[in-house]
Amino acid sequence: MIEIRHLYKAFDNHMVLRNLNMKINEGAVYGFVGPNGAGKTTTMRIIAGLLKADGGQILIDGEDIDARHKELIGYMPDFFGVYDRLRVKEYMAFFASIYGLDKEETEKKIRQLLELVRLTEKKEAYVDSLSRGMKQRLCLARALIHDPQILILDEPTSGLDPRTRVEFKEILEDLKFAGKTILISSHVLSELSEMCTDIGII
Repeated sequence: MIEIRHLYKAFDNHMVLRNLNMKINEGAVYGFVGPNGAGKTTTMRIIAGLLKADGGQILIDGEDIDARHKELIGYMPDFFGVYDRLRVKEYMAFFASIYGLDKEETEKKIRQLLELVRLTEKKEAYVDSLSRGMKQRLCLARALIHDPQILILDEPTSGLDPRTRVEFKEILEDLKFAGKTILISSHVLSELSEMCTDIGII
């Protein structure tokens, strides 16, 4: 599904990525492991189209990545922004509108996704009233609003308590069963080894 060939990226003459090569099979849950500062976030942002590489190639389904592929990708950053003055259902509807979903489709997707991330009972709640774990699950739902084939999750369990991590793992199992290809990063190998089909170390 995703192939990275000889990827390079530097910031202010500091080389962050040097000749990175990766292959992620369709339907895999691919754990991307490495210490803080190793280049995980940079790699994910390049795949998501938010950064431009200085060299190398990224292929999706055998084709060079371009703007057309953005609709295939759902991206959840490590530091996510939420709009606190919106209710949960309004927050989801806002992102649905960005992808051009009509009213009927939006209502259906919001209902399905809030059920998936265990937030159905919070649909009328304001986003700023949610716990950190709930906000992270909401951001995962947001990344899924356009039904992408590929999910890029940058340290999604960072800062979560053990119980919430288990809940997040269960959600990933549901997404894996639904056929999504998932790239998930962490600096904790043991955490990813429990949920991933493949592991890559940077």
